[in-house]
Amino acid sequence: MGFTDGFGGNSWRLVTTAAVREEIKQCPSVTKLYYADGQGKTDKSISDIKGMVAKGVKALVVFPDAGEAMLPALRSAYKAGVVTIPYRVWAGGTAGKDYTMWVGSDFVNSGKQWGNWIKKNLPDGGNILRISGPAGNSQGGDESKGLEAVLGTSGKWKFIGTAPFEPTGWDPAKTQEVLTAAIAKYPKIDAITSDFGPSLVSALDAAAKSGWKVPAIATSDGNVLACFYEDNKATQPDFKLMTVATQNDHSRLATQWAVALATGGKTPKAKIYPSNLFEDSVSGTPSPVTCRKDLPGDVYLSAKMSGDLQAKLKTN
Repeated sequence: MGFTDGFGGNSWRLVTTAAVREEIKQCPSVTKLYYADGQGKTDKSISDIKGMVAKGVKALVVFPDAGEAMLPALRSAYKAGVVTIPYRVWAGGTAGKDYTMWVGSDFVNSGKQWGNWIKKNLPDGGNILRISGPAGNSQGGDESKGLEAVLGTSGKWKFIGTAPFEPTGWDPAKTQEVLTAAIAKYPKIDAITSDFGPSLVSALDAAAKSGWKVPAIATSDGNVLACFYEDNKATQPDFKLMTVATQNDHSRLATQWAVALATGGKTPKAKIYPSNLFEDSVSGTPSPVTCRKDLPGDVYLSAKMSGDLQAKLKTN
């Protein structure tokens, strides 16, 4: 089996890939797993897929960060007889024609969850900065659709910055650059949404130390973010935090489908990975913000893999 990342250079991808390795241990029919990191480069990501086909994999799970630019490579793998499962980021095309099946998530619902929380906690409106991964990625686009469905586009909640989101490639260094620029450009930011919460922390920390007031944040979970909240909540009265589960285990569902279809095994019941609320600093429901000071920051407590096991991971 093959597993390719469009960009594997952050801790979320490390845990997500480890989840795949853990999952296939339950599948004796999988004798070897090949992994490739596209390093944020579309041409390398395409080459990685071709390389997997050349290796003779029977099943291939792909995180197509570059979106529709990946479709010809996916189609080529599928036409070569490989069970091809793109997941998480929409690459266009049609299942059964361009790839075997698509295993997505309801990111529109994530956006609606953020929007409802913002609406409740900022009832008088405010300026909202949206941050996501590569420009044009379907996850960020769907989240923005969900936000706009709840908050509208012409009322008291105003979206600032590039529409539908400020692109970062899910790269922590780029995220810090983007957020630092936005803080300098917009004197009033009342809420920030991001689908990779931990990547915000360096910029938030630097800005807070300069006297900037951290606003409400609706994002995905991560231990570094939870601990930043715990360390700053007493001195940052506007800093409310809500997270959805960061979905490291989306890769498990895609892997289950790939293996089942390649071997004739039992298929999962779900085709779409759910978007679930995880933490809310205001209501404490479904859980309060939880910081594990005894663990590294790059741990995701919403994941199936325990934080203690995640802390032992080194590299993909």
